[in-house]
Amino acid sequence: MIQMIGTTKIFENGAKGLHDVSISIKEGEFVFVVGSSGSGKTSFVRLLLKEIEPTKGKIIIDGKDISRIHRRDLPYLRRKLGVVFQDFRLLKNKTVYENVAFAMRIVEATNKEIRRTVPQVLSLVGLAKKAKAYPHQLSGGEQQRVSLARAIINKPPILIADEPTGNLDPDTAWEIMTLLEDINNLGTTVVVATHARDIVDDMQKRVIVLGEGMVLRDTENSGYTLPPDGSEDIVATVNSEQDTADTEGDEVLQDIQENKEPVNEQPEEREKEHIEEQIEEHIADDSSDTTPTKADEE
Repeated sequence: MIQMIGTTKIFENGAKGLHDVSISIKEGEFVFVVGSSGSGKTSFVRLLLKEIEPTKGKIIIDGKDISRIHRRDLPYLRRKLGVVFQDFRLLKNKTVYENVAFAMRIVEATNKEIRRTVPQVLSLVGLAKKAKAYPHQLSGGEQQRVSLARAIINKPPILIADEPTGNLDPDTAWEIMTLLEDINNLGTTVVVATHARDIVDDMQKRVIVLGEGMVLRDTENSGYTLPPDGSEDIVATVNSEQDTADTEGDEVLQDIQENKEPVNEQPEEREKEHIEEQIEEHIADDSSDTTPTKADEE
């Protein structure tokens, strides 16, 4: 479902986002990606979303090498990815219903499909009675539920959550994680980048630990830290090959600095996040008229 093969990301200033990362996430897995600030979690997520390009290596999603996907085909790739962010990224002038409905408008769903599906998903995340509320009328946990509903409304096979509980109190954070687990139980592959040690320890899922851009540990049924008796790694961690990998990374960095043209580097200005960008485009193009046409009813 998701593969990184020898994936390295070195930024123009010489910082290493990821270094020779090779992982494979199977369909239906629930995976935590953890590590301290600067460990590479953000680069990991941004690479999966194709917001940045790898300096070397491959990233394969659903059988396709995304480095070979033309920009015009990017929206079709991203339809396979539901994304939940720490800061919610809701449209402030739209109701809960409208925020979720716009994600369906992006894929050109009919008004009939929207009217049928949005209430079902809002009920799933416990917001059936909040459909007419605006974001400023909701708690942080409720806003994150809207974000989650928007992420899953089009039934993507993969859900990526980037620090989804970072702005929430502990009880609300657990509610969101329970929802993510429920969604995973329905067959969706879930990847969560997080700092929440207690949640990772208690849920005992697969855990990928990053440090300085490298995979330090990849273990099944694990916590943020290993128990005293340890656990068998499914990917070799720091071993005798690390020095060789570091040397290769330094050579890539040296080549980049000498040529002053980083391979596959994006412009300095960060690309807008894909959900927000697509929704904003539809705001400009869409009159927000939800009156069904005869064609919609058919």
